[in-house]
Amino acid sequence: MGRRNSRGSRTPIPSVCEVFVKNPEINIRGLTRRFAQSTAVDHIDLTVSEGDIFGLLGANGAGKTTVIKMLTTLLGPSAGTATVAGFDIVSQAHEVRRRIGYVPQMLSADGALTGYENLLLSARLYGVAEKRSRIEEALAFMGLGEYAGRLVKTYSGGMVRRLEIAQSMLHRPAVLFLDEPTIGLDPVARRAVWVHLKELNKDYHITILLTTHDMEEADNLCNDVAVMHTGQIAAHGSPEALKARVGHHATLEDVFAHFSGELEETGRLRDTAETRSSARHRG
Repeated sequence: MGRRNSRGSRTPIPSVCEVFVKNPEINIRGLTRRFAQSTAVDHIDLTVSEGDIFGLLGANGAGKTTVIKMLTTLLGPSAGTATVAGFDIVSQAHEVRRRIGYVPQMLSADGALTGYENLLLSARLYGVAEKRSRIEEALAFMGLGEYAGRLVKTYSGGMVRRLEIAQSMLHRPAVLFLDEPTIGLDPVARRAVWVHLKELNKDYHITILLTTHDMEEADNLCNDVAVMHTGQIAAHGSPEALKARVGHHATLEDVFAHFSGELEETGRLRDTAETRSSARHRG
């Protein structure tokens, strides 16, 4: 079936699947990184679709930061391949860097400069043409417009993190990488960052990959997650699908514990879930 075009032949109508399938923004195949006698990342396969907020979950030392460093071209892989925004992280590293934003785990803004000056420096490094308008837009978007002229050393931790996200979006990246974006922040600042990341994803159509071991953060932000354990992908799927795999009433914390090998007795999850359910019924 199809519509007739001007030449009289039928033009195929895309199927429902063809219409809604999203393009892969990050495509990882067999990615590996070895250090001396240890393997930090061990032949992982992952696909992150365009427009997703993807969470890479794992305990400290699971390999999350090493994955991000390889995908942002800061560290070369020992084996395997990966593309980001359609470009190979090894042979086309320069093209990858032009299309990504990166917010590292440690706070990196210069405290001796104002918020505006920090963004101006980043705009020059990225070669942004309309610097003033882009900087003002980014600061306003992250709720920092009125603090633009203040030295960053007077900012709170949450404000610094929002400033760094503003820096990373100046050049309109296709993909934004964040390594433990809310680590060390108080609950109010953490939730403010979540709100801004959701808006950034929605308003600018930026694909986001973040690492975290905060299960509440992953559940709140991510539509797709992967659990890393000892350098490998232990589980991959939506938070709801992974919870269903683990058991009735399971939380994302239960998922994390189960697939990272920390929950070995099957009865423990059931007992925990039943206790939670009873507590809810008791009010």
